[in-house]
Amino acid sequence: MDIEKLIKKAEASRFGMWKLNFLLHRFIPFNRPHNLQIVSLNQSAVKVKLPYQKSNLNHLKGLHACGLATAAEYASGLLLLYKLGFKKYRLIMQSLAVTYHYQGRTNGYATFKLSDEALNAALKDLETEGKILHSCEIPVYDEEDNKLCTVTTNWQIKNWEKVKTKV
Repeated sequence: MDIEKLIKKAEASRFGMWKLNFLLHRFIPFNRPHNLQIVSLNQSAVKVKLPYQKSNLNHLKGLHACGLATAAEYASGLLLLYKLGFKKYRLIMQSLAVTYHYQGRTNGYATFKLSDEALNAALKDLETEGKILHSCEIPVYDEEDNKLCTVTTNWQIKNWEKVKTKV
């Protein structure tokens, strides 16, 4: 399966988007209970929906803190991999920080935007350093445009050729 081709098709058609979401639910099973859905995707932005459903609610019947953080992490990781290429770079989340603003009572939407200029500026040290840390800020809003939280993910980006694994 070529994930990059799937993503290109998802940009162009509703069926392609459905197929991408279907396959990501299968290949990332620990996110399946959240029923995260990519609702829009292109080279500069990814928007992920966290449905207001029982499995995503906390004890106060609001969107659960961990679900909100997961939606934001999903959006930023997917866009970074899409822009970088799945085969050339390894991406590992180093840290995640969340500031909560408002209790979510409808679907939540995490939108991550990244320009080529911003990514290229971050990548300039990758060849000399071997790895870099890239910080992403992802706002999450509800359907009524209330800002639910702001998530900051720090991703370690490393060329697969420089990854050392034990055999």
